Amino acid sequence: MTTARATTTVTTPDGRSLDVYLAGPPDGDVLLFHSGTPSVPLPYQPSVDLMAERGLRYVAFSRAGYGSSTRRPGRSVADVVDDARVVLDHVGADRAVTIGWSGGGPHALACAALLPDRIRAVATLASVAPYPADGLDFLAGMGDENIEEFNAAIESPEALLVFKERNWPIFREVTADQVAEAFGDLIDEVDRASLTGEFADFVAASFREALRESYWGWFDDDMAEIRPWGFDLASIGVPVHVWQGRHDRMVPFAHGEWLAAHIPTAIPHLFDEHGHLSLAIDSMGSVLDELVATGGSAVAPIGG
Repeated sequence: MTTARATTTVTTPDGRSLDVYLAGPPDGDVLLFHSGTPSVPLPYQPSVDLMAERGLRYVAFSRAGYGSSTRRPGRSVADVVDDARVVLDHVGADRAVTIGWSGGGPHALACAALLPDRIRAVATLASVAPYPADGLDFLAGMGDENIEEFNAAIESPEALLVFKERNWPIFREVTADQVAEAFGDLIDEVDRASLTGEFADFVAASFREALRESYWGWFDDDMAEIRPWGFDLASIGVPVHVWQGRHDRMVPFAHGEWLAAHIPTAIPHLFDEHGHLSLAIDSMGSVLDELVATGGSAVAPIGG
């Protein structure tokens, strides 16, 4: 699979460049998608098709430091709102719904908290919770690789750099037939079964494009996630659908439970049978229907 490059680029007020991806009906209601860590939001055609069926236009951008998006050293989770506003303005969207998958979850929540005039509803898919979070054992249930990664980030930026230097070459060049092995202890049999065909191609391609130039986006995501996010979850006033699977070894089930309990507008969707990847593949139609139903769109749900 040839890695897709960004559809276009936009320039931020402070002179940075952002890779922007657009797909689906140009006149559709905008769905702003925040991809995981480390990845870029390449359009995944089966998901784009589901969005188009519901009158939704896929709009996404590579966070600072990924792909060819200019790095923003020391960025917080809340800083993504500056770039989200620029991209929404670029496509002429006064209002949007948003999805954040995995490491994109906190960034979608930031948009909900800090862009209440633009964001109608949110879905988080396997989103990480804040660190530290009262009552949550943050690392419990994670695969070995994520335990090592987060411990390095918590220890120091220097320790995290050692982790990135060692792992960047693996994911920068990973192919579809290697990606399951590259995940290692981060997936069990449920998620491993999802990593085939077109989806495996997509996951590998999103890694390669994200890390093509450097690992700084990945580094900055990790540091942002274990520092204060820069907004209060309790301030969110729009519907937030929290989707999580118990088989998730990247972001354990307890993170979803914690978010569902601490976001005042949360609508939990917690599943025993799903993992980190299978959740996004098997439930996307339902995720979109919930967003459309609660996001004030003129487009009616059609069933997932």
